Amino acid sequence: MSVRRKSFLAGIACLCALAACSTEPEGVPDPGPIAIYGNTQTFEIAPVLLAAEKYYPGEASVRMGSVANLVGEPPVPGFGEEGEADVATNAETQALRYSVEHPDLRILMTVTEGLYRVVARRSAGIESVADLKGKSVATIPQTSSGYFFKLMLEREGLSFDDIDAKPIVPLSGMTRALENGEVEAVVIWEPESENAAQVLGDDLIEFSGEGVYRELFNLNSTAGKLENPESRERIVRFIRAILDASEEIRRDPSHARELITASGEFDPQDVEDSWVHHNWLAAVPEDMLDVLVKQEQWLAERDDREPRSREELATLIDTSAYEEALALGSAE
Repeated sequence: MSVRRKSFLAGIACLCALAACSTEPEGVPDPGPIAIYGNTQTFEIAPVLLAAEKYYPGEASVRMGSVANLVGEPPVPGFGEEGEADVATNAETQALRYSVEHPDLRILMTVTEGLYRVVARRSAGIESVADLKGKSVATIPQTSSGYFFKLMLEREGLSFDDIDAKPIVPLSGMTRALENGEVEAVVIWEPESENAAQVLGDDLIEFSGEGVYRELFNLNSTAGKLENPESRERIVRFIRAILDASEEIRRDPSHARELITASGEFDPQDVEDSWVHHNWLAAVPEDMLDVLVKQEQWLAERDDREPRSREELATLIDTSAYEEALALGSAE
């Protein structure tokens, strides 16, 4: 079963409707409206959608975008719209990329861990990751999934030079390319990994990234917004909302799945099938800085620049708003 997508505008209209009918927590002062940007067609954003609809004590709008909306950069074509964000979601890869020119970018917490995998066609002679040498693979090298694939290849003594990487956008084209025999494998986030797996059926072989890499889908803001008392209050309250929403998802994911189905115009069964490839963390991982330091080496080499030091990268992580949100206690 493949994902059934409708128009992007329909998805945005649905998100606006969800925000408009928000059920605000009782007895909590309204901190004012908050603007959230993120890829609304990824499952990782589910806690953010639920937080905006149900747990934030004010008006919360979730729009298609990224950390680019935090730092005044142009939207990524096909993945964003214009507008200024108070907070934005992205994998740690993009926070590293944008913070080179915008060192005031701050990672506040990890919302969700994306559990990546390599989906491949067994009949193409693929029994291990090493067998991908010389094969065509649908992936986007400069993303978190591309970094994951780099690490998987390195374990076999390979690199991107050993495969034929095909960056296909829109992402739904990756599944079609696999189905048509244009590529032998797909390395991307959900739900396209699940769609690719379903297309292959009994011809599927997949390789887990467990112990190699997991995506840190983070909530981000800027030092300036954290220093402003009014915007900081909104950010802290929204983090508290994410904490409460994530607890609900771990207990009962049904409503969050409905929100993702609506935001991405997905088929409900695809959402259910892909759900297990995520960890609804809502915390600050102990190895956050270690992940940034290691990934910075890769990005610096790609961008032909000197990597930043561990001390410099440490300044990108600011957990103070998260700690304040923890102190507020649950809304339930």
